[in-house]
Amino acid sequence: SGESKLEAGYTEEGLEAEGSVSHSTFKYSRNNTLYRASSDFPIRLTINGLQGRIEQKINKGQCNINSCVFPPAASSCMVIFTDPEGYIDSSDDPPLPDGTFLRCTYTVTVYTGYGVELQVKSVNLSDGEQLSITGVDEHGSLLVLANHTLLVEGQVIRSPTNTLSVYYCSGLEGSMGIFQLHYQIFRLSCSLPKRPHFGDVSVLDLLPGGNARFHCHMGYHLRGEPVLTCLNASLPVWSDKEPVCRALCGGTVKNATVGRVLSPSPHHGPNATLDRSCSWSLEAPKDQRLHLHLERLALGPTDRLVLWSGLDAGSVVLFDSGRGGQIPFEGVISEGPAVRIQFITDQPNHNTGFNIRYEAFERGHCYEPYLQNGNFTTSDPLYGVGTVVQFTCDPGHSLEQGPPVIECISARDPYWNDTEPLCKAQCGGDLSGPGGLILSPNWPEWYGEGEDCSWRIHVGEDKRVLLDVQLLNISDSDMLTITDGDEVTTRILGRYVGGSSPFKLSSTTPDLTVTFHSDPAGLVFGKGEGFIINYIEVSRNDSCPDLPEIHNGWKTTSHVALVRGACITYQCDPGYDLVGRETLTCLLDLSWSSQPPFCEKIMYCSDPGHVEHATRTLSDPKLLVGTTIQYSCNTGFILQGGATITCYGREPGTPVWTSHLPHCVCGYLKEFAEATAGSPLDGGNIALAIFILILLLSVLLGGVYVYVTRCRYNSNLRLPLIYPHPYRQITVETEFDNPLYETGGDTREYEVSI
Repeated sequence: SGESKLEAGYTEEGLEAEGSVSHSTFKYSRNNTLYRASSDFPIRLTINGLQGRIEQKINKGQCNINSCVFPPAASSCMVIFTDPEGYIDSSDDPPLPDGTFLRCTYTVTVYTGYGVELQVKSVNLSDGEQLSITGVDEHGSLLVLANHTLLVEGQVIRSPTNTLSVYYCSGLEGSMGIFQLHYQIFRLSCSLPKRPHFGDVSVLDLLPGGNARFHCHMGYHLRGEPVLTCLNASLPVWSDKEPVCRALCGGTVKNATVGRVLSPSPHHGPNATLDRSCSWSLEAPKDQRLHLHLERLALGPTDRLVLWSGLDAGSVVLFDSGRGGQIPFEGVISEGPAVRIQFITDQPNHNTGFNIRYEAFERGHCYEPYLQNGNFTTSDPLYGVGTVVQFTCDPGHSLEQGPPVIECISARDPYWNDTEPLCKAQCGGDLSGPGGLILSPNWPEWYGEGEDCSWRIHVGEDKRVLLDVQLLNISDSDMLTITDGDEVTTRILGRYVGGSSPFKLSSTTPDLTVTFHSDPAGLVFGKGEGFIINYIEVSRNDSCPDLPEIHNGWKTTSHVALVRGACITYQCDPGYDLVGRETLTCLLDLSWSSQPPFCEKIMYCSDPGHVEHATRTLSDPKLLVGTTIQYSCNTGFILQGGATITCYGREPGTPVWTSHLPHCVCGYLKEFAEATAGSPLDGGNIALAIFILILLLSVLLGGVYVYVTRCRYNSNLRLPLIYPHPYRQITVETEFDNPLYETGGDTREYEVSI
């Protein structure tokens, strides 16, 4: 059966067969006995001389020339859940006859934009039983999330999309263990968008409808959409690809006040030779001049950079790299309000080029200083003569190539008495204190070739070091190594090449070392963006702090010691709902994944349901205590029972309804019954009826007496004996036909055969 067919017959010479079996039923007969094995798993038949063997991949049914043993008969079940919360419980499955092999699939599918969070409440399976949990990705491909060999009580598993399935197979002997899984929905979100090189992204909400806003660093221009929206889907996705930040080849800036001109970003592929000659024109406001500060200048052998004080061909040359001479890192100042910049190169790349920052200033004042990767304080925000400016660097950087303090001098033509310093990310160093920052050399620019850097971190003797690697994007030929311990006792925690998503790790001692080596042949193999690593000191204790008990509830722990990965699960007493996360996990930094929840008194009833052939009116759709529901029968039906039920609270326990649901019966049947009951008997008729009843009873008793005394042994006189079926006329109707009246919402249906 299925897509292929196998026909096999047993003969004295062996097992003869044709074709193959995929997903079907296999049969073969021997000595007039039919052997049968049914399975949804592939069965493979191998013929080897006089021996034949059937292999079933999962059930391991074995067959040879003398005997054939197949798995027991299979019974399958499929259960679909769509509620936002519930339990998958093996005890809900019906008992099976001995020797039956059970396969069950439990599928939870919730609204688009929500995922399924599954928590293992209990699991106890015997050898041969299988339990696996799967999900699907955004393309519909199957993902194995967990299986029975890794499941432990308290474990939480989350689906990547809005569906999750649990597959269960019993053992070959039909043995069945127990398991209980609790599921609930959670909001799915878009992944954190990637930060563009030379730019930033800000995200206020990763849920559907949230926005991600991108912007570039000064001098770079955004290619792509500046705002992306998280779209609702089985797996929420952003509305477009992340944009990129690129430096353009040339341009014109009117009313230039402050900004940056950068050598053009390199092209890849067939456009790699574009942008060989680029020209920029800058025009400051009237009566102002421009100061150009060369933040970076790394030109190739054939590259050329020229700066003119003006836009026409006869303008004064402020700087020409082709003429040689000293590079003016202190900057140049235009004679008038305009400047022209020209850059000529054979092929733009990340390793060569320039960064020029410009700012406009009024005559009689010094220009506004600038410090990349740092800040400064000034005694005069207008930068008049006598102004003093003091510089400081951002964490992870240090001052180089200039003094920390400069002064504006010369009343005739004001200027700074020295150049602004540079704040550069250090290549190694000794770090101490409760926290700090490690950056790749020359961050945020590209690091150089042949870098060998080592950062040694030391914290308090009773502390340890926790590293938070926020960005790691280096070349495959470069390496970052993290080691634990001092120079005497050293243990490697990790070696990393290429890129990696953010991660954390910690030392076991107060000392930790980060080393970085870049390939000297970086021009051949390329290089990455760099890395950003934060570090903090943490307690040497190996466990998270204990969490408090909660009122009207209790907590259970997965481990005796609250070590990393341990879970605490909170539950509430009957009549209370849990508000917050049910399960908290001890994280790598020995903090809890969220705040403890609390138990809130349940102040609503469960929905009692609808009445057939009736409509209902609710006083409060939330079904809070005090809510009334009024039922009205449709035309042609008459209400039996109370028309109104009320939700009332009780202690202890959950609120319940005041009575069970009414019924709507056909109005015509009721009129027939009322007509019969509506013809009253007068006194004489009643007396006559009683007299006739007594007379008939006397005749019946007399007949029985005659039969017993005279006809008992007379075989020719027999009364017919009738043996009615003892259960034929039994009817049972439960008084509590509305289960919610007493149980508070747990509804189950059973079918019983007598």
